[in-house]
Amino acid sequence: MTHLPALVTLLTVLLLSGTMFIVGKMRGRHGIKAPATSGHPAFDRAYRVQMNTLEGAVMFLPTLWLAATYGFSGWAGIAGLVWVVGRVWYAWSYMKDPASRGPGFAVAMIAWVALLVMAAIGVCRALMLG
Repeated sequence: MTHLPALVTLLTVLLLSGTMFIVGKMRGRHGIKAPATSGHPAFDRAYRVQMNTLEGAVMFLPTLWLAATYGFSGWAGIAGLVWVVGRVWYAWSYMKDPASRGPGFAVAMIAWVALLVMAAIGVCRALMLG
């Protein structure tokens, strides 16, 4: 379980790469020339999924590693897997119908909050113990 956060990090990178690939595919399919970031609704959805996932990963990855480093490696890895599953669910739902993205977003957010709590407990415990 101590290596689970590393696997989760790799899965997150694959998720980010996948969203980037889909944006490129939609850009080509719908003739959206760079640097435009809007045009066809399918491209707009793909772009929002990519940006939202990137924004979430910026908060997720440091929190994952703080929780893992400060005493919660196994639990952090499990919460990280839940975050990845939630983000995939979110992306899939958003691409089909943006109004259906809520449950996937909620799962990922709950997992991130759990990581944040673990990280805060771990860091505070380390500060108190010197």
